[in-house]
Amino acid sequence: MLRRASTLALAAAALVAVYVALAGWVLHRGAQALLTVGSIAKFIEPGAPIEDPLRLGYRGDPEAGLGLAFETLAVETRLGQAPAWYVPGARSDLAAIYVHGIAGAREDGYRHLSVLAEAAVPTLLIAYRNDPDAPAARGGRYAMGTTEWADLDAAVAVMVARGHDRLLLIGESMGGAIVGRFLRRSDHARFVTALALDSPALEFEAVLAHLAASRRLPAPGTVAWAALRFLDARGPDRLRDTDVVDAVAGFGGPLLLAHGSGDRIVPVAISERVLAERAAATHHLRTAADHLQSWHADPPAYRAAFGGFLAAITED
Repeated sequence: MLRRASTLALAAAALVAVYVALAGWVLHRGAQALLTVGSIAKFIEPGAPIEDPLRLGYRGDPEAGLGLAFETLAVETRLGQAPAWYVPGARSDLAAIYVHGIAGAREDGYRHLSVLAEAAVPTLLIAYRNDPDAPAARGGRYAMGTTEWADLDAAVAVMVARGHDRLLLIGESMGGAIVGRFLRRSDHARFVTALALDSPALEFEAVLAHLAASRRLPAPGTVAWAALRFLDARGPDRLRDTDVVDAVAGFGGPLLLAHGSGDRIVPVAISERVLAERAAATHHLRTAADHLQSWHADPPAYRAAFGGFLAAITED
């Protein structure tokens, strides 16, 4: 009887292991496509040019989009020169740097820039490795901030050299992961005064589990764990250590965090972890929007939240 029970237990364990391996492999294939440079860009490319500069997907420089004078800078990264747009402002007590997400672009920061320009805050919108106009990284794969943070580090150095030593970092989606990794790794993190994050992908394993759950796969957390192992086996970068929730939660300056409960890509649970662990001043914009859609769900509310946040940090 005991032998039969033991045999059944072993068989069940083997079936579970086979399921986790197969489901993890399937999820890893989907994640590999998500992380492969160019694949998502083709999928989300609009059928016709977008005319509204405040909509994601608009393409055009700050003058064409918002009528703002700007300067194109060459940021010297470890991989070569990456372009950035510098929009000057009259304020000397604060400057901002915008960091976009996977398959995004500098123009995605125009929603924030429209408010920053009204507040006269100098702003740098950066490109980083694997952007079409920036150096390519090995393997042609996004690394969820584990390598991209170094390009943000180079951009911060440019701003500090220009006399901007009190910085607001704005990160959206994977841009949030880049900001988090920067806070953990960079000697320039001391120049960061405040953060503004939207739908931040601060833990890639949680993103994979969210995608697995959306496909109704049993044990999504375990499947995500397996998928990460497959991704790391393929390389070139290690994606297992992408949890930077602690870096954002432990940041001592003020934070504006926007995240919609309807996000189908980055689970709102990541932001809830940040909120639960934060001790410093935190402004939370709650919406029911999908990924990066909190602005579009209610533009006046978003503008008011971001504008109020700017007013608070510039008065410090």
